[in-house]
Amino acid sequence: MGRLGLPEMLVILAIVIIIFGANRLPQLGRGIGSAIKNFKDGIKDEAADHKS
Repeated sequence: MGRLGLPEMLVILAIVIIIFGANRLPQLGRGIGSAIKNFKDGIKDEAADHKS
């Protein structure tokens, strides 16, 4: 399986817009961003617990 290039990313974006609609994209982006932030914070906390 190769790398994702610009054409592939545009196709994926078009599919996401069709499925979720353009109005829900900012809300979806915020949700994904907060999930990634929580995941990173959890990993940092876990690493700090193991060091002690």
